Order: sequence, then structure tokens, then C-alpha cells
Amino acid sequence: MTWVDNQNMSQIGTPAVSRDGQWLLYTKSVPDWKQARRQSDIYLVSTARGVSSTKQLTFTGTKNEVSPTWAPDGSFFVFLSDRDAAATQAGADRPSVLPTSGPGAPYFPPSAGGGSGGASDQLYMMRPDGGEARKITSARAGVTTFAFSKDGKWLTYRSGVGAHAQLYALPVADLAAPELTATDSLHPVQVTRQLTGIGMWRWAPDSRHIYFATADTVDPDEQLRLDKHFDVRIRNMEVPLSSLWSVDVQTHQATRLTRDTSYSVGDFTISDDGQWIGFRGIAANRYERNILEQFDYADPYLLSISTGKTERLTTNKDIAESAVSFSPDSKSVAFSAPDDFKFMHNERVYVRSVTAGGEPFRKLGGGFDGDVTIGFWSNDGKTIYFNEGVKATEQVLALNVAANVVTQITHEKAAMRATKDEDSGRILLNYSDPDTPPEIFSVASESQLGERAKWVGLTDVNPWVRGIALGEEDEISWKSADGRTVGGVLLKPVGYEPGKRYPLIVAIHGGPAAADVLRFNGGYGAQVYAGAGYAVLMPNYRSSTNYGQQFKIESQGDYFTKGYQDIMAGVDHLIASGIVDSAQMGVLGWSAGGHWSNWILTHTNRFKAISSGAGVFNWISMYGESDTQRVRQWYLGDKMYYDNDMENWWKQSPIAYIQNAKTPTMIHVVEGDPRVPRPESEGLYMALQRLGVPTELLVYPGSTHGIPDPRNQLLKSTAEMAWMNYWVRHSGKKFAWRDVLKTLDDSAVVGAAASVAR
Repeated sequence: MTWVDNQNMSQIGTPAVSRDGQWLLYTKSVPDWKQARRQSDIYLVSTARGVSSTKQLTFTGTKNEVSPTWAPDGSFFVFLSDRDAAATQAGADRPSVLPTSGPGAPYFPPSAGGGSGGASDQLYMMRPDGGEARKITSARAGVTTFAFSKDGKWLTYRSGVGAHAQLYALPVADLAAPELTATDSLHPVQVTRQLTGIGMWRWAPDSRHIYFATADTVDPDEQLRLDKHFDVRIRNMEVPLSSLWSVDVQTHQATRLTRDTSYSVGDFTISDDGQWIGFRGIAANRYERNILEQFDYADPYLLSISTGKTERLTTNKDIAESAVSFSPDSKSVAFSAPDDFKFMHNERVYVRSVTAGGEPFRKLGGGFDGDVTIGFWSNDGKTIYFNEGVKATEQVLALNVAANVVTQITHEKAAMRATKDEDSGRILLNYSDPDTPPEIFSVASESQLGERAKWVGLTDVNPWVRGIALGEEDEISWKSADGRTVGGVLLKPVGYEPGKRYPLIVAIHGGPAAADVLRFNGGYGAQVYAGAGYAVLMPNYRSSTNYGQQFKIESQGDYFTKGYQDIMAGVDHLIASGIVDSAQMGVLGWSAGGHWSNWILTHTNRFKAISSGAGVFNWISMYGESDTQRVRQWYLGDKMYYDNDMENWWKQSPIAYIQNAKTPTMIHVVEGDPRVPRPESEGLYMALQRLGVPTELLVYPGSTHGIPDPRNQLLKSTAEMAWMNYWVRHSGKKFAWRDVLKTLDDSAVVGAAASVAR
């Protein structure tokens, strides 16, 4: 593997199953190096015949087709595209290259008949047997989301920004008329005329009503000040509350359903019988509604459509319940939340009858030492299936609702997630193992999930990987300083020879409530390091998930000590096993992985090089700088630093031990990172400079927690490896821009050749 290979990986998006379950639409995206974004097209595959039946349906090259969605009768599908836009700005409307594996890798569940587009996107329709796509909207502000009614008579979409966002409908009979040509015009019906615009919306099962959330008030000066370029960002800005409404699609009569001013309506779910709506009420307090943690200050509510009465299901603060879920017969309501509603504890499922107002919920899954959540229900409502990490794997498990028993259904040495298409009942599996990049498999029913022979492979978007030399990847375990068994993933170098010692990269995952598992090319592109002759250790240190409740929470109040001991014990285990050369070792990580990299920097000189991405330097300063506080407070002891706990926060900060730093350190951060803000990296850089420690600071443009564009992702990887080669392996060659520029030029050739081959 090379870094160009890593960036050129095709990615699968928004798979959509036809209602008869026989066909799957999905998007495949490839990097567009010129525009620094990804470009996607739509593909079709038979769920019975699998990969061999794959057919590419769109070929726009520099434009995008996204969110393919079947018409209910399966005769055509619609999708969003910017194909008729005059020009596409790099990264303006789509996410750029995302990691193809490892923590943070994208997972795309089956489309529920919606989409999410940008200002230049319009809706198009196309028949699955091919032919030219036909443009069916010309919305001035573009189309953002869309969905068919359950009876298949209407295609509704949202267009507009803020208070201008409204719902419009097109009769499906007009779309499907055989006499229509590509030049015929269609006339959408405006369904809503809300003064405050439309937020989240969903069709009701009766296909006559649409439920939507909208702000209670509108501030005309807010849009005006933005129009006048007063675009200052106000932290925790005062925003209007949102309420839940319904609109009759035939009469266009809108009705307000909630009026409680103590909360704002967040996401919502409708029961299959159309009699109930479950939603989350977000705290009205502006300081409890920041972007990341708003659902820590929300509670689930249940609304009866027939009576209009709303019941608050929990009264918890500081913990987040999941979205409300209904059983297939609409008789039970459920959600998941931390065990006994204690912050950071394992998730449990809570269920009761929808009509049992005020009665306690029954807790399910308490006997399983892991998270129990709600993925999807069996048709009879007796079983809830969910996805969960099991040590260095991700599996599908089942919760027997009556018996309150959890059973592991799959036992693959892999990372996998299952989702169920609501209309067809077909189950899709997003699957990756050490030799297989993320692909989609399918089974007809839950009973086939545990039988690998019954799986049908539906995608094969990176076949060239089978021609790449890969390192061998395995799950391993070792004993930490306190005797605790710790696990992780070891990737051996390509061509590994027993008895020979190799240089080591310790790739530390973020979170820290996450885990490295047996998937393709995890650990920040570990296979590239394996191809260059490194062994790579991906440790699941204390505070990681997948190893039980106690393992995840026992470092509270002492963030680094046990995790540091776990990581170092893993390194010693590899040295004792004769795999690693102790004189050639480096460490890298991002986010929490960056935190641990900084702690290692200030607590040992055993490593020859460190690369720290978005890492903390001083917890006290970062608490106020970051967009998330509650979880940091918990990790550091659940007492605020200004509550006479300043010394405790200081002692858990790398800055307190910076005089110990000796290891050459490369630092990476995004300019506007909201999670681990840039000043943390700048403080570390300045300290290392003044201490005479070799260091470099790379600040990437953007306002995200990860590097947002493919060119700078390539730069980071290339520069980082050059840093490791220079200091760990004494290559004598420092990072040079020509290496990146040449790689970028070569990538265009590689991409063109791959397109021809396909």
C-alpha cells in the first residue's frame, strides 16, 4: 500500500433497497484531486446474483449523484445531483475524503427514502434499466432532502434556507407518465408556508400528513446581518425553540402539536400505525444546547396523535437517551440509555407499553457486559438486533425481549454492522476484515445472519486491493502493570520473517471510548507502514470500549496512568516476543490518540519520534476552548477545576511535565478545530521550541476535528511517515514538498489508469 492507494480507495454510499428486495442502488465515490473532493456515481446490483450483476448507471465524471431512492413501485428512482450546476466549488456541498477504515470511518445505512444535498443540487429521475436521467426540479435554492409518500403518490422535497425552507410536492403519476420527455416541465405544489421554515420532516404512514419541526419565532435581523457580512459566530447563540407540527398534504392546513416552552423538539420517530410520535426534547437553556452535547440535556417524549397529549418518558440530566423506537406492532415504545441512567455506563434498552403512561420501563440487557442498543426489530417484535464491539471485532447481537437474554449472532474476525430495510425486510451488512475493504453483503432475513455461506456479496469497489501485498493482521493480548489483560491489533510488516526484529509504530486510536478492530487498513493507514517494513501496534488501552464496563470507566479521575501503562506493556510484550527493535520505535495518534502521544512525550524517552494530531496540552485551558465539556469533566474526576480541583486537572495535563520532553515531535491540527482547538497544539509547539526539542507544527485549513480535504490528508500522511523514517529509522532524508507534489501528479495517472481498467 502507498498513501496514494490509501487516498484512491473507492467508497460506498447510501445503499437503497427496492421494495421487493430484489435490487440495490448505491453510490461509489472516488477522489477528484483537481477539485480536492470526491466524485460519486450510482450503481445497480441484483441482491440475488450479487457483484456479477453490477451495472453503472451514471457517468458524469466531474459532477455528483447522491442519495438514490426507489419509487415505491420500483419502476424508477430519483437522486440528487449537481450535474447541471455551472461550476462546483471544491468541498462546498459534499464531505471530502473520509478515512476508509479505522475509527471515524464512514458507515452508510440503507436510505430511508431521503437525501441531503446542497444549494446546487436538483432532483433527477432515472429508470433502473438505464437511459438518460431526467431533471424534475429547478428549485432556485436547490433541494436538500426528499422522500416518497408511503402510498407512492407523492414525491416531496425541501428547498430553501432558514425561514425560506419549505416543502414542495410532485405527483408521482406525473413523473411516471410515459409520454413525458426530458424537456417537459413539472409544476411542484408548495405544501407548507411556515414563516420560520421547515427543519426535520417525515411522512406519516397514512400518506396524507407530513410531520415537521419548525422554529417558534424568527429573527429577521439574523439573516439580514449575515447578508450584510456581519458573519461573527456567537458561541452558544440564543436560538428560537422548535415545535412539532403536521401538515395535511391535500388541504395544506398546518397544525401545531407541541407548545411546551421548556424544550425544543429534536429528532422524532413515528410508529407504524401512525398513532404515536416519539421525540427528544432538547433543553431550552442556550448553554446546555451546544452542538456536540445537546442530547446530554434532552429527554424522550411520547405524543399521542389521537389525544394530543405528550408524556415525558425520563427526567435525566447529563446523560443521553437514544432516539425513541417503536415495536413493529406499535404496542411497545423503547429507547436505550446508560445503565440506571449513570453517565458513561454501558447502554441498556428500556421498554414498556405505549399506553402504560407513567409506568416504569423494563430494563433489558443488564446481564451483558457491553452496550445493548436498538438497531432493528424482528417482524414479530420478539427480538431486537444491534451492533456492538466484542474485543477487537464488531459483531451483530440479538436481544430476546421476553427472556431478557443477549446472544451473539455473528462470530467474524472482522468489523461489521447490520441494518434492516424497513420496506423490503432485507438486511444489509457493511463488512470489512484485514484483507477486505468496506463492502456490502446482504441476507434475506435475520435467520441467515450467522451463516456466512448465505451472505450475498453486493459490492466490490476496490478489486485492485487483491493485487497489493498486505501485512498480516491479528488480535493480540498482553498483561498490563496491574495484571489486567489488555487487547489490541498487531499488524506485521509485509514479508514478515519470524525471529527478525522490526521498527515499530504505535498507532493510538481516538475517543478514548472507541476501539481498534480487525478491519482493513486501520490505525491511520497502517498497511502503508507495514508495506514500508514497520510493525504496527494498535492498542485498546484502558478507557476503550469493547472490553466491558469496568475497563471503560476505571480510569475516571486519572485519565492517563492506566492507559499509558497498558500501551507501554503492549510495546514491551512485542519486544519480548522478538518482533520489535526497541531502538526503532515511534508513536502517532489523533484526538485522544494525540492526548496519549503528548503524555508519552512527557513521560518516556523510549521512542525516537512522535506525531501528535489534535492533542491536549493543558486540560484547564482546553475545557473552555472546546465544544464539549461534560465528558472531559467526567474523565478528569467529575469536579470542575475551579471547584478547588485545579491541581488535579493540572497533574493530568502534559504541560505539567513538559520539562521531561526530549523526543522529536511533529504536531498536526486543523485551524478551526472545535473539539481540540488549535491553541493546544500551539502551546505544545512553543514549549518544545524553547526546550530545544526538534519539532514541526502543521496547521491545516478548515473548521473540523479532522483534516477535511484529500490533498492535505495526503500531505499529513506523507510528512508524518517522513518524520518517522528520519528519526526512527535514521533514513537521513527529511520531508520535502517534492515528494507530495510528485505523489499528487502520479495519483492523477494512477486514477486515470484505474478508470480505464474498470
